[in-house]
Amino acid sequence: MALVIEGEERIAAPIGKVWEALNDPAVLKESIPGCQSLEMKSDTEMAAIVVLKIGPIKATFNGEVTLKNLNPPNSYTIQGEGKGGIAGFAKGGADVNLTEDGPDATILKYAAKADVGGKIAQLGSRLIMSTSKKLAGQFFSTFNEKVSG
Repeated sequence: MALVIEGEERIAAPIGKVWEALNDPAVLKESIPGCQSLEMKSDTEMAAIVVLKIGPIKATFNGEVTLKNLNPPNSYTIQGEGKGGIAGFAKGGADVNLTEDGPDATILKYAAKADVGGKIAQLGSRLIMSTSKKLAGQFFSTFNEKVSG
């Protein structure tokens, strides 16, 4: 089941600071809902453990996160894939674009695509879509607080 989620955040920080935060595993770990660990394996690859609850199913996902199409400090693509055992799998990515909004603010736009399978996919597209939108919203609002705070 494929989903598309788009959104925008205005972050009260210069574009360089936002770009650095998007590449900082500590900031990403604190921003990803349910993230238990996030470790750099290389400049563009990370290993993650995320615990998510989608409807009645709570699962621990072991996954890989890769940064691609890096165009500092304007854009990149973040891709991830996680396996949640009997719960199923989730994979997806987001194109993230930054534009300056004056010297002390940045507009972050994202277009995320996700695909889920296994037991999770059987929960129904409305529940998965609403949960995915909520998780994306939580990630970007928490990220915004960390960077502008």
